[in-house]
Amino acid sequence: MLDVGLVTDPRLEEHDPGPHHVERPERLARIRGALDAAGLARRCRPVPLEAADEEALLRVHDRDHVRSVENACAAGAGALDADTGVCRASAEVARLAAGSAIALCREVARGRLRAGFAALRPPGHHAERGRAMGFCLFNNAAVAAAYLREAERVGRILIVDWDVHHGNGTQHAFEEDPSVFYFSVHQFPLYPGTGAAGERGRGAGLGATLNVPLRPGAGDPEFLAAIHDALVPAAEAFRPEFVIVSAGFDAHAADPLASLEVSTPAFAQATRIVREIAERHAGGRIVSLLEGGYHLEALAEATAAHVAALLGPEARS
Repeated sequence: MLDVGLVTDPRLEEHDPGPHHVERPERLARIRGALDAAGLARRCRPVPLEAADEEALLRVHDRDHVRSVENACAAGAGALDADTGVCRASAEVARLAAGSAIALCREVARGRLRAGFAALRPPGHHAERGRAMGFCLFNNAAVAAAYLREAERVGRILIVDWDVHHGNGTQHAFEEDPSVFYFSVHQFPLYPGTGAAGERGRGAGLGATLNVPLRPGAGDPEFLAAIHDALVPAAEAFRPEFVIVSAGFDAHAADPLASLEVSTPAFAQATRIVREIAERHAGGRIVSLLEGGYHLEALAEATAAHVAALLGPEARS
């Protein structure tokens, strides 16, 4: 039964942030190759790309931000900040990434799929309400969560972010909202400078943010302890109805942008733990969205292990 959805469309490779940029189109090509080689893609149901409309983006972003991204891309190749390059196709591709996150979540929310993984680019979790940053144009996870809350009436959403960089944009989108619990394990200090343990949300959302910063050099024991010892009890108290994973694989020991030492098997184990959270509280409803990961071989290997763990024990045999 093809009950896990998969988004791996080559059109997302049309976003080109510039020569020698680490967030390069080859990332997705390598992921597709790894999933095909492992026989994992054929065990999933393909989910077609879908562009996010204005209403979907404006649940999370300012209208001026959406226009500024579109205008910059229409003007041709350039940069929105020191890290975030764009080309003419980038705004359209970013809409496809955000909209495909919504489409995958919709299929899971309505029971047509049990779970899903979307290999998206550009990534999203750094994008603020009014600012593109950190390779990110629109915040895919936040746009998907806002859709679930408003259109599908999902009452409690858990976002698990294990990218090595803290997801400042996602945290800020929901830091006053008690219906969205944001959990992040990440290297600290590191770009973008947010994600200290004391950041726990604000106002009505106080306590619905949980950051577990890890020191440079931390590896599997610390990473998995954050998932098992901090996330699991928090999820037990929150009781999510839907789980979204911001699945960055740049905490991998081979990744060039940070200094954590997480292994591929640890990403698989983290996936199994989070899948168990979804099964216990959310009827198994879990959608994973690609964020970072810049060592091509490590990214492909870790993503394949992640998708295998989403599929279940039969995919790991």
